[in-house]
Amino acid sequence: MKKPILPRWTRFLPCLGLLLLAGCNMTLLDPKGQVGVDIKNIILIATWLMLLVVVPVIVLTLVFAWKYRASNTEARYEPDWSHSTAIEVVVWLIPCLIIIALGIITWKSSHDLDPYKPLESNKKPVTVEVVALNWKWLFIYPELKIATVNQIAFPVDTPVNFKITSDSIMNSFFIPQLGSQVYAMAGMETKLHLIANHAGSYDGVSANYSGGGFSGMKFTAVAMSNYEFDEWVAKVRASSTELGVEGYKTLAQPSEKEPVTYYGKVEDQLFHNILHKYMDHSSTAVAADRFKGGPICTSRNTLGEEQLSMTTPAKLAAGA
Repeated sequence: MKKPILPRWTRFLPCLGLLLLAGCNMTLLDPKGQVGVDIKNIILIATWLMLLVVVPVIVLTLVFAWKYRASNTEARYEPDWSHSTAIEVVVWLIPCLIIIALGIITWKSSHDLDPYKPLESNKKPVTVEVVALNWKWLFIYPELKIATVNQIAFPVDTPVNFKITSDSIMNSFFIPQLGSQVYAMAGMETKLHLIANHAGSYDGVSANYSGGGFSGMKFTAVAMSNYEFDEWVAKVRASSTELGVEGYKTLAQPSEKEPVTYYGKVEDQLFHNILHKYMDHSSTAVAADRFKGGPICTSRNTLGEEQLSMTTPAKLAAGA
């Protein structure tokens, strides 16, 4: 029986995989902020350390398969071989050293890159309060008394202090080219500190699936000069739209692919009210049907700061 002869062009089919990757944008490896640069370095260091094991194993697998093939009569035949001290030292010592190196890097970077840790700078940080909604992002500038939807702006080389929460299900706030992602959860405030070292427009995404409009839950982060930032603030303040309690209730309704919106004035303590709307005055979690859950949970970050989060209210069992 003759084997089928494939057309010559089929030899190039494996190369199609490279063509599929040609349109990929490796944003994590093209950071534009110091936090992103530090994260990129950790990724590269960890990759190189792992390749110290992977590459030799792949090469030796091919070498052994060739050297000890059936047709090689000159290869040593040792059916009773069972132990080699030299091999044992290599296969145990090298992985142990790599694990120790990764452990040290993990310990150090976990503290240096703690998202709750403020960035050192001689410039005054910009504070932005972030609220994850279905399916859009609300950004409040408490010091400037303005707010935006699906767009944020900040000066270059200026730290940005994010305070993040959710008024819906859990989400994740992520600007890949600037640094870490942090979860947004109802009744809980998380923090993130980033800085952009290059002017530009960077994509922001939700990195946690949150329902039907998840794919369109994107925003734009724009890093600009101080002069351009002042102009942008003036542009937002020129908007006649105000964001108060009633306006927020309308905004919080589920919607997809919401356009960029500016609010020239925002109600004081709006973020605080959103954060605490699921709690009563005794600091216990309250469900939508007013059933009380347990006490507020506390967590501690690497800086020793305590953070509050509400417990998930449980449903009473039938007949309870």
